[in-house]
Amino acid sequence: MEPNGSNFHNMTSSHHIAMETEVHRVAAPPHRSSLHKLKTLLKETFFPDDPFRQFKGKSWKLQLILGAKYIFPVLEWGPKYSLNLLKSDIVSGLTIASVAIPQGISYAKLANLPPIVGLYSSFVPPLIYAVLGSSRDLAVGPVSISSLIMGSMLRQQVSPSQDPLLFLQLAFSSTFFAGLFQASLGFLRLGFIIDFLSKATLIGFMGGAAIIVSLQQLKSLLGIKNFTKKMGILPVMTSVFHNIHEWSWQTILMGFCFLVFLLLARHISIRKPKLFWVSAGAPLLSVIIATLLVFASKAQNHGISVIGKLPEGLNPPSWNMLHFHDTYLGLVIKTGLVTGIISLTEGIAVGRTFAALKNYQVDGNKEMIAIGVMNIVGSSTSCYVTTGAFSRSAVNHNAGCKTAVSNVVMAVTVMITLLLLMPLFQYTPNVILGAIIVTAVIGLIDIPAAIQIWKIDKFDFLVMLCAFFGVLFISVEEGLAIAVIKLSHSYILVMTKSHVNHFYQQY
Repeated sequence: MEPNGSNFHNMTSSHHIAMETEVHRVAAPPHRSSLHKLKTLLKETFFPDDPFRQFKGKSWKLQLILGAKYIFPVLEWGPKYSLNLLKSDIVSGLTIASVAIPQGISYAKLANLPPIVGLYSSFVPPLIYAVLGSSRDLAVGPVSISSLIMGSMLRQQVSPSQDPLLFLQLAFSSTFFAGLFQASLGFLRLGFIIDFLSKATLIGFMGGAAIIVSLQQLKSLLGIKNFTKKMGILPVMTSVFHNIHEWSWQTILMGFCFLVFLLLARHISIRKPKLFWVSAGAPLLSVIIATLLVFASKAQNHGISVIGKLPEGLNPPSWNMLHFHDTYLGLVIKTGLVTGIISLTEGIAVGRTFAALKNYQVDGNKEMIAIGVMNIVGSSTSCYVTTGAFSRSAVNHNAGCKTAVSNVVMAVTVMITLLLLMPLFQYTPNVILGAIIVTAVIGLIDIPAAIQIWKIDKFDFLVMLCAFFGVLFISVEEGLAIAVIKLSHSYILVMTKSHVNHFYQQY
């Protein structure tokens, strides 16, 4: 039996060796022309999800219907809309309107624009987004960071106090270029450009900008009249203490009381999310109470500055105010580009965050087109840069919104305010607007996320610090530019190193 076992073992070994050395001939891939290779590369880069596959093999009528639904998402969910959904959207729409009205007025002043422009920007853009947007939770309107950037960049060349009409024209023109850039990214499917703003960059930038925005409100909270036009932390603090003789104790007392009230309302809603309506209604309630106090006590005659009379009526057309002359063309293009990137990044990030919570998809390219188109239309209807704001979207989500109709309800509420309620804001004190802004932006300082970045990636933490300190000590736009350059430099180094290692592995 042993010889037979030995022979069997030898046969198995030789067969195993033969299997290891067996060679299979593989046919060469078919020849492809350079044009075909380029076409494949472009398709993989810009259309990896093949958005046109749903049109293949369909009749032209069906293709037309599918195309309309693709461009206008409202045609997808509109026919399925019901009364129960409307009830939820009315509640959430009225709730976010209570936030949008005081925030719109406040953010317009932050951008050095007339307060009424903030309300205009909370009326037309939400209607556009309800038709073109793909997010159910995004609440559209002006936001603090974009307002700050636009105001600071335009103010470098034009004074909003000495030449307010030109400043307003430049703001509308910048909004047009911001929308044009955003919509172009969506049409050309170039959304990957937004990825250059990493999470670390955004956290550092937002944190620094939130501090700058808050410090800027010391002008309103202290009652200072002659305040610096610079945005750095050193000029701002120097101006605060240099003008200590202008401090108004009446303004300080009112500002402190309402700031504590707003922060307490915010804290309650964070600790108990079911009480979201506390922080949602606090800004509007503060405006009402402060306005009544000023009106009853004639406080405008005792050192407390007020908004003043606001014009009644809906948005006037502004396409004749778009400014494309050579003198300021570079300024409005640069301002539009920077504010467009920041607002687009914020809007898409917010939309995706709440979509993940409700387990539905948000099309990034559709969002770019929607946000871009609403800014292009907005620039012709007396609006400045708008996007999806996190604070309002969180309120919208917690209030139980079901579709984008909540934006329509908010817009109708703002419309009624523009038509009938404008005289009520005449005695609204500026100090309450400053308190509302501070409360809104303080949530942008994300310390836990910064600690997490430190634990995960020290280089990303360095990029975050570059953005943070660049915004604080240089300027908002230059701080962002420094962080992006630093991040791009790191990407280039990593790619170069990987190519070099691959080269040495080959040879």
